[in-house]
Amino acid sequence: MRIHELAKELGIDTKELITKLRSMNFPVKSHMSSVDSDTAEIIKNEISVLKEKEIEENVIEADFPISVKDLAVRLNKKPSELLADLLREGKFININQNLDEETAKKIAYKYKINLKKKPSQEEVILHTESKNLKRRPPIVTLMGHIDHGKTSLLDYIRKSKIAEKESGGITQHIGAYQVTLPKGKISFLDTPGHETFTAMRSRGANLTDIVILVVASDEGVKPQTEEALDHAKAANVPIIVAITKMDKANANPDMVKQQLSKIGLVPEDWGGKTTTIGVSAKTGKGIDELLELILLQAELLDLKADYTRPAVGVAVEARLSKGKGPLVDILVREGTLQVGDCCVSGHFWGKIRAMNDDRGGAVNEALPASAVEVVGLNGVPNPGDQLFVVPDEKAAKEIVEKRREEDAKLKLKSPVHFKLEDLFKKVKEEKIKQLKVILKADVGGTLEAVEEALRKISHEEVELVLTHKGVGSINASDVLLAEVTDAIIVGFKVTTEPQARDLAKQKGIEIRVYQIVYELLDDIKAAFEGMLAPHVKKIFLGRARVKTVFKLSKSGIIAGCIVEKGRVQRNFACQVLRSNAPVYEGKVQSLKRFKDDVRDVAEGVECGIGVGFDGIKEGDVIDVYSEELVTRRLKE
Repeated sequence: MRIHELAKELGIDTKELITKLRSMNFPVKSHMSSVDSDTAEIIKNEISVLKEKEIEENVIEADFPISVKDLAVRLNKKPSELLADLLREGKFININQNLDEETAKKIAYKYKINLKKKPSQEEVILHTESKNLKRRPPIVTLMGHIDHGKTSLLDYIRKSKIAEKESGGITQHIGAYQVTLPKGKISFLDTPGHETFTAMRSRGANLTDIVILVVASDEGVKPQTEEALDHAKAANVPIIVAITKMDKANANPDMVKQQLSKIGLVPEDWGGKTTTIGVSAKTGKGIDELLELILLQAELLDLKADYTRPAVGVAVEARLSKGKGPLVDILVREGTLQVGDCCVSGHFWGKIRAMNDDRGGAVNEALPASAVEVVGLNGVPNPGDQLFVVPDEKAAKEIVEKRREEDAKLKLKSPVHFKLEDLFKKVKEEKIKQLKVILKADVGGTLEAVEEALRKISHEEVELVLTHKGVGSINASDVLLAEVTDAIIVGFKVTTEPQARDLAKQKGIEIRVYQIVYELLDDIKAAFEGMLAPHVKKIFLGRARVKTVFKLSKSGIIAGCIVEKGRVQRNFACQVLRSNAPVYEGKVQSLKRFKDDVRDVAEGVECGIGVGFDGIKEGDVIDVYSEELVTRRLKE
């Protein structure tokens, strides 16, 4: 094959090809030089790789969607050229119409340009490269069963009385506090429960570096302890177990360690990898050792932050004060937050007028991993919302306005998380290697039996992982955990709490409840093999009986009916029954009262119904219903 023929096949200029080949050390004298078929294939591959690299490096940024006219300007081409390209693909578009991201990128690629989405102002700020990295204090979260001593432990560490100020000694709010020790600082995030911890994570606030799982030595592992553990595991952070209340006469740390071993936390002194330490908030026993362990773990994690970049933090608590306005507790992650900084958090913005540390003292700046209460935002953000410094008020307003617009659009769309029906498809697309399941059952014995049966299901490409298991109804905590881990929730002989059902619908989380174990197992197996199909649930709306049939020139066959039950509605699915047997399924195409088109007709009223079925007869019954896609054998 001659070089000029090869150039034509590759779609590039002959001189350009010769130049490329010479730079690649291929001996080429002129366009009439010849190469054998093997060499031609090598050249094709080399040129292809080179072209891809050139396109990859030739980056142009644009906002999407983009009009044909604007795209032509960005690509330095005539709009007529782009319109011709679109026409060849069967797209009839004028110069002012918008193109989606995929179409625009495809056209740009043809002209050897890598078209990329222009990062928003928010993305530029948040993704500022950290350069001057210095060691920062660890951020530690205390989690565990209610009243197992989380706040009392923190109270002892801080040498102040938090628990006494709160009703029943139980934490009523989120607080972030920093303690200074001879060997370094530690920031503590004291949460009222693992639900809040995970709710914040679902907002992208991966605050915690280390989790302290608090277990009382006299009560041991409780169901809520296990839930807290699963939420901590989902965060993928190191876990240290603090066995509290060691001053009590009935303290039994060995019993606690035995229970911990059963839930996968085998203590180091029992041959496992979990660090455990006995502590007492009354006597102070073991607390110094616990703090040393935290600092040692932090050293292993090598936690660093850029102290010089624009500050980024997370709102851990926010409230409205009559005198000061919105007050927001911020835990700084990167940079140094200063009084006077213009900030955005959630849908709100403002200039920081004042900052107080965790003990109420006024400060002018907050370094990475420190907690401060800020005054100055024009609203109350949600816990877990990021706070970040912006250049000026104009930038802040633009970011907030854009966020509100995007949120308004999102409300029109239903969020979609992992569905069991999608398992086979996602495996084939190599998008999933694990099927994550949250399992709830009515009693402990049943839970163990179902868990054992599930673990026996095997598939060469997918691992079944139990993200969490527990006894009792499906609750909001399960839904939040499913959201951050992209798991499905499977219940066996349990109910779903109304709040959890609403939250699952809002977040697009799949809940499946079964009464028969074989149906549960069959569905999981069917999903592995790609055989599980969604099933249509029919919700009855109304019934009409056909009294007469007549033909209209424009509308075709119309059934004169009386509505016997419910309401008949236009554009909804219907079924024609004859002697109680279905003879036709379709849709209510037209609905009339006398000569007027109507949207629905109530019970006891006569109407004309068109369903597109020429064989409809007097005496037939038309059942109208709405359709809802639900899972097979789903029982609630």
